[in-house]
Amino acid sequence: MSAAAAPNIDWNTNLFIGGRMVAGAGAPLTVTNPATGQDIATFDQASPAQVDDAISAAKTAFESGVWSDGETRRDILLRLADLLEEHREEFGAAIIEEVGTPANLIAPLQLGVPLAALRYYADMATLDHTRQLAPDTQPGAPSESLVRQVPAGVVAAITAYNYPILMLGLKIAPALASGCTVVVLPSPQTPLSTLLFAKLLAKAGVPDGVVNIIVGGVDVGTALSEHPDIDKISFTGSVPVGSAVMQQAAKTITGVVLELGGKSATIVLPDADLSTALAPIHLRYLRNAGQGCASPTRILVQRDQLDDFIARSQAFFPTVKTGDPRDIDTICGPLISEDHLLRVEGYVERAVAAGAHIVAGGGRPDLPHGWYMNPTLITGVNNSDEICREELFGPVGVVMPFDTIEEAIAIANDSHLGLAAAIFGPLDHALETAEKLRVGSVYINGGGATRMDAPMGGFKQSGIGREYGIEALREYLEPQHIQWSIA
Repeated sequence: MSAAAAPNIDWNTNLFIGGRMVAGAGAPLTVTNPATGQDIATFDQASPAQVDDAISAAKTAFESGVWSDGETRRDILLRLADLLEEHREEFGAAIIEEVGTPANLIAPLQLGVPLAALRYYADMATLDHTRQLAPDTQPGAPSESLVRQVPAGVVAAITAYNYPILMLGLKIAPALASGCTVVVLPSPQTPLSTLLFAKLLAKAGVPDGVVNIIVGGVDVGTALSEHPDIDKISFTGSVPVGSAVMQQAAKTITGVVLELGGKSATIVLPDADLSTALAPIHLRYLRNAGQGCASPTRILVQRDQLDDFIARSQAFFPTVKTGDPRDIDTICGPLISEDHLLRVEGYVERAVAAGAHIVAGGGRPDLPHGWYMNPTLITGVNNSDEICREELFGPVGVVMPFDTIEEAIAIANDSHLGLAAAIFGPLDHALETAEKLRVGSVYINGGGATRMDAPMGGFKQSGIGREYGIEALREYLEPQHIQWSIA
């Protein structure tokens, strides 16, 4: 998609409840293009009654058995994937318009991952997870048992703004494959691509009520999380909001899957080759303007290599294009809103005021509109500083020196978050280091393409449960033990 490409999007601003497109009856919501600052659409969110309607539709569909057949689930998930692929140009344009994601991330991440998820979990929809246990022959009470895996029920799937269709796919694909029904609540900052997906649900023949999509802010999210007819909540977002969701779910003892924040570290081993490692190190946290939970923004470099690393970074940063997300060469698009831009800039300003130094990039690009920030690299900070502790969700990295590998591991682990980490250096040394990190995922020398069969999730306050892999399917299944006497 070139910079001059005009979006061709047939937007949908209706909710999707019980298989029908329904106009919202709640407060108005305006969605704005972060690259231009211009409004895309204004429409009404869900009312409290419509939240109840969506949950009721999902419960009715679940209890009716309309979604109980594994072959039906498989066929429809595959049909959804085919339809998404067929409409990928429209969805790509929609995501660029409302999220500001650069065009070069659409195929591999924004659409490639949900397509893979729909097809991967379609293959799991017909699996029988029942286990026959060995007979218990103890005297007086001999018995036999089996353990079934049954769908949890109605799932509330709450997604974040930065990867709306990716997260939609990662949540609904395993939930639907397991036999659950779903109520989706996208971020109110980027709901339009998810509402666009409702058209595909209708075309794919998803039975009425199996998937419902509503839109709203905190009040709608709270009503969803506290509702007694929700059986499982899957949420992606910040730690504070995840904590609130968990507290709300506790009122009805509802299980949660939480994929929360990260403050990931990159460890550059002393024997790493900086000439090949430098670009992957920076590009990993700069993509999507730094708006990614696993962004490795704490860069740990052996003290003797620090000056060389900074010099190479100063030469590299001017090559990172910031600007129009429709341009295929753009790396850093806009941040999602002016408020968020000011928030990220505030972290940088406070760090500099406390003695930190911007050694590469910094400031805003000279663009006529949009909420852009130049890639920024900071030194002169300590791991206890605010900018090293809190998730910024912006194109900002900090560089800290270490003297020994043990010190680097200690710094990397010294965080209340534990989502991911990156290591650059010889494989044997990197693998040894990886085993000592308290994080859910470790990417060595850039890792590789997204693997649908490998779990992703966090330690500590980065979350509960896992997405991707068989582990994600198990989040939506409940074990049921059935025992009978053989006396």
